[in-house]
Amino acid sequence: MTAGRSGPAATGLSLIGLAIAAYLALTRLSGGLPVCGPLHGCETVALSSYSEILGIPVAFFGVGFSVVLVGLAVAWWRTSDRRALLGLYGLGLLGVLFVAYLTYLELFVIGAICVWCAGYAVTIVAGWIVAAITLRRSGPA
Repeated sequence: MTAGRSGPAATGLSLIGLAIAAYLALTRLSGGLPVCGPLHGCETVALSSYSEILGIPVAFFGVGFSVVLVGLAVAWWRTSDRRALLGLYGLGLLGVLFVAYLTYLELFVIGAICVWCAGYAVTIVAGWIVAAITLRRSGPA
């Protein structure tokens, strides 16, 4: 998988993640609750004490994290600079660990699933997988 193939995939996944995080952050800023249709887990998760870290909504961290991922993905796609791919892989791994923790909280502590949060987690994991496969196939530096 080259930058020509993995770059658009990583960029697209990062942009979808950014859109989800931005929706959740804007909803939080407006004082509203995320719309989940017939599912009601989003409200429960959004109102839980775990929706903030040090008083900052988790969605805000997601926006910042996703902006960095988009930047790295675009850099990898446009320049084929291995450092951007390594950054995408390393930060993606941290993201995978963090969304795994948040998903654990949803399932076993909060007792509700937010479909927006789950969608964001999927974009993080899928983006990391794209970076990992690309690194594996490209061999050592």
